[in-house]
Amino acid sequence: MTVDITPSMTDTVDDPDMNPRDVSEPLRRAIGDRYLTYALSTIMHRALPDARDGLKPVHRRILYAMRELRLSSTGGFRKSAKISGDVMGNYHPHGDMAIYDAMARLAQDFNVRYPLVDGQGNFGNIDGDNPAASRYTEARLTIVAEALLDGLTENAVDFRDNYDGTLTEPVVMPASFPHLLANGSSGIAVGMATNIPPHNIAELIDACLHMIKVPDCLDDTLMKYVPGPDFPTGGILVEPRDNIAQAYRTGRGSFRLRCKWEVEDLGRGTWQIVVTEIPYQVQKSKLVERLAELIQTKKVPILGDIRDESTEDVRMILEPRSKNVDPEVLMGMLFRNSDLETRFSLNLNVLIDGVTPKVCSMKEVLRAFLDFRREVLVRRSTHRMEKIDHRLEVLEGLIVAFLNLDRVIDIIRYDDEPKAALMREDWGRTFVRAMSEKDYVAPPMVVGDDALGLTEVQAEAILNMRLRSLRRLEEMELVAERDRLMEERAGLEDLLESGDLQWSTIADQLRETKKKFGKDYAGGARRTTFAEASEAPDVPLEMMIDREPITVVCSQMGWIRAMTGHIDLSRELKFKDGDGPRFVFHAETTDRLLVFGSNGRFYTLSASNLPGGRGMGEPLRLMVDLPNEAEIMDIFIHNPERKLLLASSAGDGFIVPETEVVAQTRSGKQVLNVREPARATICKPVNGDAVAVVGENRKVLVFKLDELPEMGRGKGVRLQKYKDGGMSDATTFSLADGLSWRDPAGRTRTETALDEWIGKRASSGRMAPRGFPRDNKFN
Repeated sequence: MTVDITPSMTDTVDDPDMNPRDVSEPLRRAIGDRYLTYALSTIMHRALPDARDGLKPVHRRILYAMRELRLSSTGGFRKSAKISGDVMGNYHPHGDMAIYDAMARLAQDFNVRYPLVDGQGNFGNIDGDNPAASRYTEARLTIVAEALLDGLTENAVDFRDNYDGTLTEPVVMPASFPHLLANGSSGIAVGMATNIPPHNIAELIDACLHMIKVPDCLDDTLMKYVPGPDFPTGGILVEPRDNIAQAYRTGRGSFRLRCKWEVEDLGRGTWQIVVTEIPYQVQKSKLVERLAELIQTKKVPILGDIRDESTEDVRMILEPRSKNVDPEVLMGMLFRNSDLETRFSLNLNVLIDGVTPKVCSMKEVLRAFLDFRREVLVRRSTHRMEKIDHRLEVLEGLIVAFLNLDRVIDIIRYDDEPKAALMREDWGRTFVRAMSEKDYVAPPMVVGDDALGLTEVQAEAILNMRLRSLRRLEEMELVAERDRLMEERAGLEDLLESGDLQWSTIADQLRETKKKFGKDYAGGARRTTFAEASEAPDVPLEMMIDREPITVVCSQMGWIRAMTGHIDLSRELKFKDGDGPRFVFHAETTDRLLVFGSNGRFYTLSASNLPGGRGMGEPLRLMVDLPNEAEIMDIFIHNPERKLLLASSAGDGFIVPETEVVAQTRSGKQVLNVREPARATICKPVNGDAVAVVGENRKVLVFKLDELPEMGRGKGVRLQKYKDGGMSDATTFSLADGLSWRDPAGRTRTETALDEWIGKRASSGRMAPRGFPRDNKFN
């Protein structure tokens, strides 16, 4: 199959000459090429950060536009709408809301370790509230952002045309510190993603200094300087050191982060837990909602209450249900059931040199930054030398003018073209005298055979010189400036020729940056601390719940409740109109209840979570995911020492340990597999050594219990064979004690002579004994 890439631009179909814009190619190749182009664009220009400056294009353009608007860290603020509008109109032709959201995130100190934007107004909060509209907020750069931009005017990086070719923008920022690891990054591209946690600038610079000193250092050695991430919201990192080292070595891994908490003594033996720092990227409001849900559903029964007393600082109060609760046990349960403990995944997938995506180790990322810093240093030094050469050329001309002041004034005053006359004049001896003290001589313009004249730049500088400069003191200042610049130029020449001197200069620059953003900088000290994970022991449910007697009542329509105390089971209870009792039994609040459905699934309920008995209860189907077409076949108290006989109406079944049927989720656990029209009907405790089965045809079969397999899940094996109908009932008993049932008069009858009905499993059996119930039920 082929596809036309471009519609025909010709109106005549008889023209044998095809339009050059009409191209046909296989659809597979057409789609593949275009999707590949889209994928590469997403990877390089949207999702992955650059290893050199740690920025994505949208962030880089925001910072550059703010610099062009002169929004320095010490200047005034500008409306965010103005900033996002300039970014969109000049550099980033995408939605203004996307630009504003990206800029707002750079101002959020709970999302960014070192904010690059200084926001004024509502820029959101840790609760997850969105920033105010861009017309209500103002912003400017921070000193951290200025450190990323330092050197833009000194040819430190390349520039490229913007999207419409009217302006230029930097390809990369001349970052003065490893911003990629300092602030981290996250993004999703086509077929790849990145997720980098933030780190401490001082620690990263120490690692860089070590790499400058020992270029071939080991990855694990860097752990002495960068022990782990440093999140803006603090927290406690409980990931083992070996795992952190492995993550930094491979570029992939995860970090286990917990909240910071302490026990606050309230006196008289009471206490409460105060959470002061929560894990990174966890919204506090949703965390509070989750903890409140744990209280409501009683998943953590020992948690009594949750209060949020936060202002600018986080302060969450956790109250235990009883003062006898162990704080470590309570927090251990909350760590397992809430975002008070999270895992931050590390995926160091970045663009090397802005082109190649690669999953790097920490050492490779720092090496890419250091190599980039060396390139920036060389370019800035070369640029400075060019500026010095130009200034020295001007100074030579000015000094020549001072040494020949009368002649210069005469030329300017009487010559019709003073510029050309200054360039024609022979200043040879003056040049020699002006430059005799230094070896450096900038090449002057040569006029004639041997005459040394002023260059155009020098002549223009003389003509632009003010009259007030024609004083002796100015001449001395020019000579001093010349000497100072020539000394600086000699130092730059040495720098460009020596690799060791370059690395020494880079190390000095990094030390200055560390001094600027280290522990003395507001927020420069490490926030995330380290600790070993203390695993709280698993506490049985009955130890966390007050043990009280209850009576479980479930109606025919599936409404369940728990009445306080052990009431008389024959007592008349209230139900909804058209409803009546189905299951009534005594239990305790520490019990777990098992619900067996006709779909063969088991569901688990905590007796302490049942609704109170003052009303009619609640539908059982709202507590577990029991389908509407499935019927409740049995409800009973879980006994882990017991085994169950399960069977379907088709006559298939098996033995299962009761520990295997406990469900951990609302959706239950499939144990007995049934297929329509068969239904799961039998669920009875195993007692004795024999099985009795009765079918709808009133035939009874008795066989040994060991003929049934013990399974965890399945369809089971055939218990009794039927020509028509299916199974009515099954039970287990002891052959020595005989088989019992209730006769129509309500009396219990026991048959011990069962030789007539004993047979092999899966046989048909014989007609039931005289007096057997008409409903074909044993009990």
